[in-house]
Amino acid sequence: MPYCLIGLGSNLGDRRRNLEFALARLADALYVQVVRQSTFHETAPVGGPKRQPFYLNAAALLQTTLSPEALFEVLQQIEREAGRRQAERWGARPLDLDLLLYEERVLEVPGLKLPHPRLAWRRFVLEPASEVAGEMRHPILGWTIVRLREHLDTAVPLVAFAGPIGAGKTVLARALCRRRPARLLTESVDENRLAVFYSDPAVHAWSFELEFLQQRRRLLDAEDPQWRNRERWTVGDFWFDQSLAFAELWLTSEQRTAFYARWQEARRQVVPPKLLVLVDASNAQLLSRIRQRARTGESVLTEEHLEHLRDALRTRAFQSPECPVLELNQPDPDEALQEVLAAVDAMD
Repeated sequence: MPYCLIGLGSNLGDRRRNLEFALARLADALYVQVVRQSTFHETAPVGGPKRQPFYLNAAALLQTTLSPEALFEVLQQIEREAGRRQAERWGARPLDLDLLLYEERVLEVPGLKLPHPRLAWRRFVLEPASEVAGEMRHPILGWTIVRLREHLDTAVPLVAFAGPIGAGKTVLARALCRRRPARLLTESVDENRLAVFYSDPAVHAWSFELEFLQQRRRLLDAEDPQWRNRERWTVGDFWFDQSLAFAELWLTSEQRTAFYARWQEARRQVVPPKLLVLVDASNAQLLSRIRQRARTGESVLTEEHLEHLRDALRTRAFQSPECPVLELNQPDPDEALQEVLAAVDAMD
């Protein structure tokens, strides 16, 4: 029978009794077997309304012959039996049951996404989950539950934003620093230099992309003593690996080979992010924003350029992941900020 990982949480009423009720109901459910259950962990609420009670969290490893959709319905029914009603997003609730993993299935249907889209960075999920399913693997990142949890303890607290031109990375990065004290790293763009590049990319792309690669390496230099402060977050409006996505767009095949060698050498000298935030929007939205800001030379950009960048960035993010990835697709700015704030808080 397939193995499944679920997360349990409660912060209303008798929290322990609520979790024990859920585990007992799962043990009695048809076609479901509770293989292991974790200890209970008390955690601060993340996201949602302020001044919520603390949560009690746990995890359970199940075996079942039910489909993911059928198991999800069982979980929702148990939530209803425990008194859960429709409430504010991330609000207080007597019982919250999340289907985190179903073997290594990747699935997206209305109301259910596998793996759970926030599993990879939530400490309050990963700590109990590592007790019962430490070797289960995140099917998109390829990391085990234990590795995901250890990443929270060992990674430098750096959030990197990435996305195609016009995605709003810098706006989000600045907004995050206003809401959560952090050091901000931003790329500097010389408008005149940019205009020269766009006037003839075939001539200027090599030197232009090398300049950005060198700038990113300096900003993320692992020898910088500021990285020793593990209590303070750093937020970057760029991602070091985005250099390859832009190189694929503008450089010739021969140039890309040489650029890749320089990128590899530089990558060994930089700090990798603890969380990558991949911001996206439709080609039409991106072009609209680009036209509105009227930056010199960017009028040459087309939907084809943007589509290439979007595909290259996403491929790079998941091809050999160096950290969990929070994807924000066509986000409302306020909702996007709340997602990022909740993700950062959940990693602490």
